[in-house]
Amino acid sequence: MSTTYLVLANRVLRELNEVELTSANFSSSRGIQTAVKDFVNKSVHDVYNESVELPLLHTTTTQATYTGDGEYAFPSDMRRVDFESFFLKPNELITNGEFTSNITSWTTIAGAGSAAYNSGGNGRLRLNDYAAYQAVATVVNKTYNLQVRVLDSEGTGQALKVQVGTAAEGTQNLSTTLTVSDFNSGKILDVQFTATDQTTYITLNNTSTGTNLDIDYVRLSRAGITTKKLQNISYDDYMQRFKEQDSQNTSSHYGMPQYVYRKPDYSSFGVTPIPDKNDYLISYEYFTTHTDLSAHGDVMGLPDRFGPLLVDRCRYYTYMLRSDAQHAQLADSDYKRKLRLLKNDYISRSDYMRDTRVNSGNSNLSII
Repeated sequence: MSTTYLVLANRVLRELNEVELTSANFSSSRGIQTAVKDFVNKSVHDVYNESVELPLLHTTTTQATYTGDGEYAFPSDMRRVDFESFFLKPNELITNGEFTSNITSWTTIAGAGSAAYNSGGNGRLRLNDYAAYQAVATVVNKTYNLQVRVLDSEGTGQALKVQVGTAAEGTQNLSTTLTVSDFNSGKILDVQFTATDQTTYITLNNTSTGTNLDIDYVRLSRAGITTKKLQNISYDDYMQRFKEQDSQNTSSHYGMPQYVYRKPDYSSFGVTPIPDKNDYLISYEYFTTHTDLSAHGDVMGLPDRFGPLLVDRCRYYTYMLRSDAQHAQLADSDYKRKLRLLKNDYISRSDYMRDTRVNSGNSNLSII
């Protein structure tokens, strides 16, 4: 996807035998050049409007819950939400625990060796006689799940110290070791601890210079929260069954959300029961709106091979501007033919069929 706004506009101008634009005069275009620029964006709109579920505009997002708050706004670029994709899961408390591209958010404690980012796997934190820690907000007397995966680059059986406490390298809540003898398979630590302070420090410590220990990931979440699908209900159903309960000025009806519904304003959604803690995370999928091209170097969101599709649509609008109906019809025919290729390749379709008939309990019922 590298075709720029300037390239698209010039392709149209060339076919019309008009003077092309440059990066220097793109913003000060005149006449037919400006019209073509407008038609490029209009053509992009036409392609995207052919289907609101164009996979190229598909994305996933998350929403952290807040105690006592049952309604949340959609992202500003939301066009359509898949309400069958809502899942509730524990909120991840560690920042950059996957080490995807760096080791930021972790504070290192110097030793004789080093601490560095390793691009192996999906990204790792490499410790050699060094320690790294992160402070996270916790709730006193609540239990948390901690998971750590580590690999030993030398296979010497070196142990990683995992410490959880009220300060860096503190062991008030947990002190254990994780020994790895096979670099390729690594080893995973699954353990629980109970927080004793509002701030808890997770420390990972390799005390040897003889081997590199690679931390593949660190994950921390509140215990007792399982991943589950939120059932989608209509707003009318919510009003009939749950609104009265959620409107009560008491926290006794708060709990783990079970249902999700869309608000009538289409800009927000609600969950019920109202969350009883901040430790839930709602994940869901949606289709974004596209952004109009503006600067000469802006890149269209479609793959490059569909550039001719936009050019044909621009030609159609330009010929219509010039009252050239014959050439406009030819350009429209080319556009529709290429659009069919786009739909065949990219428009979402069901992978299988489901029987949605309801069993009424009468085995003698026949369908006529």
